[in-house]
Amino acid sequence: MNSKLLEEIWQQHSGKLLGVVFGFVFGILVLSFGFFRTLFVVLCAVVGYIVGKRIDQKEDILEILDKLLPPGYNR
Repeated sequence: MNSKLLEEIWQQHSGKLLGVVFGFVFGILVLSFGFFRTLFVVLCAVVGYIVGKRIDQKEDILEILDKLLPPGYNR
């Protein structure tokens, strides 16, 4: 396939393609580890994404921890 065709397919159907890939990966994880263990892994990935996004936005790590942890926890 040429790259122009693949680029056009990606632009028109990127949401569907990503949904299929994520659904497939989630299904394999559920079959391999079980539903609740898979949810735990997905939760950890989401928390990691959020913390990484905040770090990319140049937020202070201690401010992030203050928001996530109970008051006075890191003192």
